[in-house]
Amino acid sequence: MGTHSEAEVGELLHRRGWRTAFTVAERVDAWARLVGAVERGYGDDIHEYTNDLYCRNWLHEAWLLLHDHVVQLWTPPIRAWDERFGAATVDDDGLALDRFHRLPHPDLWWWRRHPRVLTGDLGRSLRSAGAVGTEGEDEGRDRAVRRSSLPPTSDQPAGW
Repeated sequence: MGTHSEAEVGELLHRRGWRTAFTVAERVDAWARLVGAVERGYGDDIHEYTNDLYCRNWLHEAWLLLHDHVVQLWTPPIRAWDERFGAATVDDDGLALDRFHRLPHPDLWWWRRHPRVLTGDLGRSLRSAGAVGTEGEDEGRDRAVRRSSLPPTSDQPAGW
């Protein structure tokens, strides 16, 4: 792993082109918000969705640079959000998203999945690219409501 503090990594990635010097907490929170939105049925368009996926890219880049103790601290909640994203999405090897956005490196697995609940503008765009949802809008919302009422896991801070 890397040798940099969170602040140093935020500044380094900002100099590499990220719009601001983010913190790990900010990007984890952004990932959590996106995962929650995908579970409920993402309500925005394809361009916002692909923009929102970049919060997970930032975490991927930061992991290579951060001190081991920071990585150990943040890995459990990120892994939990990754698992929830995986459950709320369908792996199509990026076929649907690739019609709208050039896919990054295969290691960035979240780019090769699309939401199970295809709703609104995003749903229309992804369906036009051949995506097939596995749940109707009502089923996806019902599952998200059930999930949001569950207590946090042991590695998931309260309020997430």
